[in-house]
Amino acid sequence: MFDKILIANRGEIALRILRACKELGIATVAVHSTADANAMHVRLADESVCIGPPPARDSYLNIPALIAACEITGADAVHPGYGFLSENAHFADVLADHGIAFIGPKADHIRMMGDKIEAKRTARALGIPCVPGSEGGITDDEEAHRVAAEIGFPVLVKAAAGGGGRGMKVARDAESLSDALSMARMEAKAAFGDDAVYLEKYLEKPRHIEVQVIGDGRGGALHLGERDCSLQRRHQKVWEEAPSPALNHSERERIGTIVARAMQELQYLGAGTVEFLYENGEFYFIEMNTRIQVEHPVTEMITGIDLVNEQIRVAAGVPLSIRQEDIVFDGHAIECRINAEHPSSFRPSPGTITYYHPPGGLGVRVDSAVYQGYRIPPHYDSLVGKLIVHGRTRTECLMRLRRALDEFVVDGIETTLPLFRALVRNQDVQNGLYDIHWLEHYLDANGVAEIEAQRTV
Repeated sequence: MFDKILIANRGEIALRILRACKELGIATVAVHSTADANAMHVRLADESVCIGPPPARDSYLNIPALIAACEITGADAVHPGYGFLSENAHFADVLADHGIAFIGPKADHIRMMGDKIEAKRTARALGIPCVPGSEGGITDDEEAHRVAAEIGFPVLVKAAAGGGGRGMKVARDAESLSDALSMARMEAKAAFGDDAVYLEKYLEKPRHIEVQVIGDGRGGALHLGERDCSLQRRHQKVWEEAPSPALNHSERERIGTIVARAMQELQYLGAGTVEFLYENGEFYFIEMNTRIQVEHPVTEMITGIDLVNEQIRVAAGVPLSIRQEDIVFDGHAIECRINAEHPSSFRPSPGTITYYHPPGGLGVRVDSAVYQGYRIPPHYDSLVGKLIVHGRTRTECLMRLRRALDEFVVDGIETTLPLFRALVRNQDVQNGLYDIHWLEHYLDANGVAEIEAQRTV
């Protein structure tokens, strides 16, 4: 097992990793920018190192500064959390060159799954069902029109190196395809430095289903069920739940078994998430995230398994502590991402938290690194914290979530709490009748009025 882990991240995920390390008896090193000098994980870590000024490129993305922090403190491993350098194969290689363990997948697997075209090829080879589309990158408009004619309109133009909805455009007919290609390439080049794009069949009303996996890097791998992440705004998840209200037991077993066998064949190491679009009883692979996910707590709540603990164990060469047949799915869990944003316009709202009262009680978990008097900096993502609620049934979970949201108080800044108070009271959400486009339509219809009503409560 490792002696000392450097946490190359900030906010709630840094605190989450720190807690797992402490429970394993491992010393911790917190790194921070000057903007995060008073962060909770910095206060609680055994050691801390300032690695630069507020801009992420000068601090949390500064690989030489992180290596220096490891050498200064004697850290023998780095946990990257999510975001920042968590899916950076070069960072994993540099750590290896310095004899420091990367708590994550093998660099080759990060590269493979980071390229959406190569990821799709790999998924097909491993027997994972994929969305119909181009076999590789689209080199010219003529090829794009040929592929689109084969799979049928509408089609989705996607950046090969993309994510988060950037470099993604829908073409509903041949006339709009060339413009979609041009815009997607420009966005991809600006966002990722790579203008390669590919085509997929556009599904009209799919759900976003992801399967949590973990492997030991030697052919041992298992799945921990699925999460439904269909409530999204601009391709960004806001509400996640497990299990999915759209799947039955046989569908859950079928896709879980396919994914677990694929990870065994790949000899995957660490935690990862295989993501699908689901429509009319069929699953279509879209990507794999080779890291811990923001929404991992919902899986922990229904399985009782500490995913960060398992990440650390397998990275140290310790076998998985669980077998597939040991996993029991118990009840239902929902996570709401509480952001420092206006609840209906989603305008960022950095500033000082003047009053903070998180909810409590049976089945309620809050993963957050903020506290009363803490200042949300404007330099990073706006996550205040995650509210995760568990119940014996989905109905009980929703009622508990409603109660917890009404208890949650964050003053001094705008937050998305009123959005979730409106969603948990919505009939479609209560019935599980939503797809990846539902939230956008809701906001365009009467959602803003409902959210504003919750702001006055």
